[in-house]
Amino acid sequence: MHGPESKVGASEKWEPVFGQDHAHKENRLMTQTRLYFTTGKIEADRIFAAFEAAFEDEGLPIGLVEVDEDRDIHEVSLYADGDVDAVEARTKEILAGLALSRPIAREPVPDVDWVTRSLEGLKPVRAGRFLVHGAHDRSKRHSGELAIEIEAGLAFGTGHHGTTAGCLEMLEQVVRRERPRNALDLGTGSAVLAIALARLAHIPVLATDIDQVAIKVAAANARLNHVKALVETVTAPGFHHPIFAARGPFDLIVANILARPLMRLAPEMAGHVASGGSIVLSGILDRQRDAVISAYVGQQFRHVSTLHREGWVTIHLKR
Repeated sequence: MHGPESKVGASEKWEPVFGQDHAHKENRLMTQTRLYFTTGKIEADRIFAAFEAAFEDEGLPIGLVEVDEDRDIHEVSLYADGDVDAVEARTKEILAGLALSRPIAREPVPDVDWVTRSLEGLKPVRAGRFLVHGAHDRSKRHSGELAIEIEAGLAFGTGHHGTTAGCLEMLEQVVRRERPRNALDLGTGSAVLAIALARLAHIPVLATDIDQVAIKVAAANARLNHVKALVETVTAPGFHHPIFAARGPFDLIVANILARPLMRLAPEMAGHVASGGSIVLSGILDRQRDAVISAYVGQQFRHVSTLHREGWVTIHLKR
């Protein structure tokens, strides 16, 4: 996964821009202003992707909600604190760049734990054999599915965002073909991907993140999903922590971060993946795919396949 929404339960797709299992923030209460407008689904998807790219550094939460399916009404929201006028001005510039214009409304959102509210309304998501769900949807589990439960208040990537769901699908393919023996989930966030690997392959998985709060969340989710014995969670920036040398080289590395950090990490990735091993990369927009692949080809990786989902790509490469 995967913004805060007054229409809890209507959400089809949401994710704070920092919540793609990449650059994590603390789950906290804050006074914000919601900027919102309605449009059709095709335009809403274009706007959502543009907002994610434009506001990724600020970490502003973004929401996309289906209000009325029959009438094709979708509501896009952007949650701002600080200089709301400046954020609204940038929003209008982005819309103009898409040759769109929409009247933007404002709504104060005081002291709302938006992560919990939005997650409580999420529908379960299926990606390959995986089902990612909240506690309220345990009854939706089907026989033969690999269910991963994420607590409503612990949102550092939920499986609802196209990058996480794409990774789940790709990991199922890679594990089936290659049967890795040990794996690394770099930038683990909620540990959805680490849990998926442990459940699917029954192998030890190292799950690391630069954010201590994310690691607490990851450890809690590993316990909740009964894979704590297989998933080791460690706060570690980059590849500098000694845990990587102790646990590597890895047969499989998955990193759902962002394109630019992934490109910078290419040399270190090459040094930590086993010969013949695989890496699965996501958090990459369609337009960034070729640049990311080029960075890894330069480190003696070869491109195996690309999975496209919701304007994002998940890339499988082998060394």
